[in-house]
Amino acid sequence: MTTPPTPAPLERRRAPGPGAVPGGRSTAAPARLIVVGSGITGLYAALLAADSGAEVVLLSKGRLRESNTWYAQGGISAVLDGPAPGDTVAAHIADTLRAGAGHCNEEAVRLMCTEGRRDIVGLQRFGVHFDAADGGPALGLEAAHSAPRILHAGGDATGAKVAAALIRSVLDRQSDGILTVRTFAHATSLLQHNGRVTGVEFLQDGNRATVHGDAVLLATGGAGQLFAQTTNPTVATADGLALAVRAGAAPTDLEFFQFHPTCLVSTPPSGRAAAPGLDQAPLLISEAVRGEGAVLVDGNGKRFMRAYHPDAELAPRDVVSRSIALHLAKLGDPNGHVYLDARVIESIKGPGFLARRFPTLTQRTLGAGIDWTRELVPVAPAAHYWMGGVATDLHGRTTVPGLYAAGEVACTGAQGANRLASNSLLEGLVFGRRAVEDFLAGSPTGPSAPDAWETDTVPEPFERSVTEPAPFSRDGLRQLMTAKAGVLRDGVLLSEAGETLDRWAAVVRPERVPAGGDVREHEDRNLLLAAQLLVAAAQERIESLGAHYRSDSPADAAGISDGFEETSRMRLKASLVHD
Repeated sequence: MTTPPTPAPLERRRAPGPGAVPGGRSTAAPARLIVVGSGITGLYAALLAADSGAEVVLLSKGRLRESNTWYAQGGISAVLDGPAPGDTVAAHIADTLRAGAGHCNEEAVRLMCTEGRRDIVGLQRFGVHFDAADGGPALGLEAAHSAPRILHAGGDATGAKVAAALIRSVLDRQSDGILTVRTFAHATSLLQHNGRVTGVEFLQDGNRATVHGDAVLLATGGAGQLFAQTTNPTVATADGLALAVRAGAAPTDLEFFQFHPTCLVSTPPSGRAAAPGLDQAPLLISEAVRGEGAVLVDGNGKRFMRAYHPDAELAPRDVVSRSIALHLAKLGDPNGHVYLDARVIESIKGPGFLARRFPTLTQRTLGAGIDWTRELVPVAPAAHYWMGGVATDLHGRTTVPGLYAAGEVACTGAQGANRLASNSLLEGLVFGRRAVEDFLAGSPTGPSAPDAWETDTVPEPFERSVTEPAPFSRDGLRQLMTAKAGVLRDGVLLSEAGETLDRWAAVVRPERVPAGGDVREHEDRNLLLAAQLLVAAAQERIESLGAHYRSDSPADAAGISDGFEETSRMRLKASLVHD
């Protein structure tokens, strides 16, 4: 692989004079960037900013490793200088636009796919090592990619390997005194002065604290905890989106929530108990497994995906998730699951291949009581990635001065209505870097309001009197969202969800959560606001598009074959909740 040049660190930006922001510093001091979040976007951005001379404060809600990045298995998509035969940046762009269902910001896609190779080199500079094969990087193939271009590390442990290397670099810089890390620091509000974001208020060890800076970069990830079945860790509670919206930032594309089609369900086949000590959180079975040849079968042992899409198991993941839901409904078991058959991989590529290629998944499935070299793996769709988020321009700037956002919390338009596999880590890298570059350049004009797409309307606080509101609970919210705003939606179900959310919002009001209260209370109000925003956006878009599927759509835009049109238009009240 030919190594492209790494951009030289930009000249350090100086802070404005005293009085420009609360606690203003002298003009000789470097500008301070507050980064909220410790996934790939936050860690990488913090390192870039610190190495370029900025003062950086990194806030992590829990431990540094507690992020969606740590659990990412498949890898990072990128076309390098020495790509796989037949691959080009243009092909990567085309694949991304196709998966995005015509809803992408094409300029954002072009930047992401073109500049990504720079950030792969950037990762390597911070100690990330990708798996190699035949003297070059080992490149995997995943669904909806036209060529192998997925970089992976540790087989199926890419996220953990990348995050671990970045965390080591961050801690090294903290030891050198050029970067400050605050863990178990849960951000509760953004500080503002004269309409500009100037800092963050947070909870740490039950105490309120504040940190002031010249700008804030939100890199807080997504909101999988909105749904009953999710691949996200427990920290994914829409915190960044809620912080930004309450500060006046515009959200967009919130109806587009991707459900990963193959998440291990909690009950192993034949009722066997899981191994002692197993983490019972849902386990994502990487798309790369289907890329290697695994197929989906139903409870009758019949392979069914060919009936729904010509690409079968390698169709875009929204199509695969929806096809599973529709097939289960057709079989009269909408709350059930299907099976992933990985045995065919071993039969084609030889005994031991699964353990070598997917060591983590092999260990985790064995821990769940499943030998996937000999047995079927029960799987079902689970909430995975939010394409929508805080609206930003191509420099990560939101509609509020001093506030940047990048990664899953943001919406650049690069992912469109449906994210292409392994583009999430890439987007976080590219736009996290671009946000840092803009910050270091000291853009004097503040943000440019995103105008390439419409922004969503923030719901007004619910004011009407409710005599006996439905009791709110985290589990109740997740069940509601899964049942009425999950993989399959229609107008009636969304309306019912909105009414219930409004009743809950009359009780779980933001002003009723003490600033120094329990972290879970803050998470609950963030999830509730995010749920309201998602449902309102889904009600507004009456047609099906990408990951947003409405069975009452006036036109069939779902990409499912006509043979199941009647099934797809059923009003399905059943959820994909699994006991």
